[in-house]
Amino acid sequence: MYINNPATYTDYYELTMAQGYYKSGLHNKTAVFDYFFRALPFNGGYVVYAGLNELLETLETFQFQQEELEYLEREGFDTEFINFLKGFRFTGNLFSAREGEIIFPKEPVLRVEGNLVETQIIETLILNILNFQSLIATKASRLRFAAGSRKVLDFGLRRSQGLGGVHATRAALIGGLDGTSNVYAAHKYNLPASGTMAHSWVQSFDDELTSFRTFARHFPDHSILLVDTYNTLESGVPNAIKVAKELESNGHRLKGIRLDSGDLAYFAKQSRKMLDEEGLGYVKIAASNQLDEHIIKSLITQNAPIDVFGVGTRLVTGQDSPALDGVYKLAEINGKPTLKISENIEKITFPGRKKVYRYLNEDGSFNGDAIVMEDEDEIDRMIHPYFPAKRSTMKHMKFELLLHPVICDGELCLELPGVMDIADYCKQRLQKLNREHQRFDNPHIYKVGISNKLFELRDEMITKIKDE
Repeated sequence: MYINNPATYTDYYELTMAQGYYKSGLHNKTAVFDYFFRALPFNGGYVVYAGLNELLETLETFQFQQEELEYLEREGFDTEFINFLKGFRFTGNLFSAREGEIIFPKEPVLRVEGNLVETQIIETLILNILNFQSLIATKASRLRFAAGSRKVLDFGLRRSQGLGGVHATRAALIGGLDGTSNVYAAHKYNLPASGTMAHSWVQSFDDELTSFRTFARHFPDHSILLVDTYNTLESGVPNAIKVAKELESNGHRLKGIRLDSGDLAYFAKQSRKMLDEEGLGYVKIAASNQLDEHIIKSLITQNAPIDVFGVGTRLVTGQDSPALDGVYKLAEINGKPTLKISENIEKITFPGRKKVYRYLNEDGSFNGDAIVMEDEDEIDRMIHPYFPAKRSTMKHMKFELLLHPVICDGELCLELPGVMDIADYCKQRLQKLNREHQRFDNPHIYKVGISNKLFELRDEMITKIKDE
């Protein structure tokens, strides 16, 4: 991460609870927490799991620096507890789905095991990283779905929430985008970077044609000219055509033009016609200006000849669903399963150590996921978590184990893939998700059930708690 002191990248109550556990002599109790989310964002059918590598790299070196300890002392934290934090490291275990995996509501995709203090202290860090990056990766995958084979670029840094733009770019590429204008993120994560020009470039010259010629002279093989500063069809495109012809005469080619305002479908069609009439069929058309997956889908439906979409604000802010409601809940304490009760049945958590099986259809596509107890092997059926009459038979179906060890006794126990490798994995997994779950309008609900053993344990514990 690009923050210097990740140990205090947390909520205040995480530390007050940690001190309370320590002062009560409870800090060495063993604990198991689950990370999962409750509701799908964007009225969609799935989520892309992102942010794991950032989390793991942070936990590997997680410790309290002297300046942080001095700050906590000024805040009134107990001296004995602060001395305990001097040697604090995360020494527990993490089991997780692979980054780039396709995940669904209620299923635990990260399990944290360790002592009560260490598992509590890292809660906010987990939620902050995984919730945001998973949200943006999901938005990006929807953009990718809408655009099909056409290129989609991240233009969102200037509209992002501060430094969140760095993680947003990382997540966007995992979700399927082709590149970014964010130089910092491109350098940090080894991502493809690209960009065009701003209106200020055109305005800074005496006339539009001179601005285009100057830019093309400096970037003869990489020029994308912004044609809507003054008049798109009367001056912008005609001037771009002149420069394209001049580049041709010198053995180069204009790469493209960009539209950033107005009726994009109309301007793209007229621009394509004008370019083609001059034998410039190779010149690409890029478009930007408040795009999202729905607008891209509409433009393609209108047969707009746009080759590249630049998406900014509505990508990096997760517009329409500005937060993923991922939660971190205690499932076991000192070897005993525990759960959270709620008047809302859907907020009652699943107790104990669990794992997730993903069942596959004969063609390898995803059929459904089952949440089972850690000590269970194969199951014959899974039960709807809240409507037990709804059951699915899983007998003789092939399945995959979704959670794998990623941190063992505080140390990484796998080699972390690069962002583009994660993006490739995400693409492969999305190809196994039926399109009914990916459509924008009324996506089909993906089956997530629980084993009979987990169902009975949860109900026994609810009954016992209510009877006490």
